[in-house]
Amino acid sequence: MAHWRDSARPVKLWVMDFRAAFPLLVFLLHIRLWTFMLAVAATVFFALLGRFGFTVAVFSRWIRSYIAGPRKIAQPWWKV
Repeated sequence: MAHWRDSARPVKLWVMDFRAAFPLLVFLLHIRLWTFMLAVAATVFFALLGRFGFTVAVFSRWIRSYIAGPRKIAQPWWKV
């Protein structure tokens, strides 16, 4: 039985995060070689994110800050 405090935990399908299980569902609905490869690649990607403790939102912010670099401009881009 689950307690209400468990509602903040990430959703898992057995040991796999639900985001990693979704591409497998897409593959089961459209069985082709390219959807299988896409499902495996997406599952590995989401599994690696979970292994390093990232969520999709945190990973996208991390990528954005990596691309933007350490220097931040104080003025808006349209006034430069």
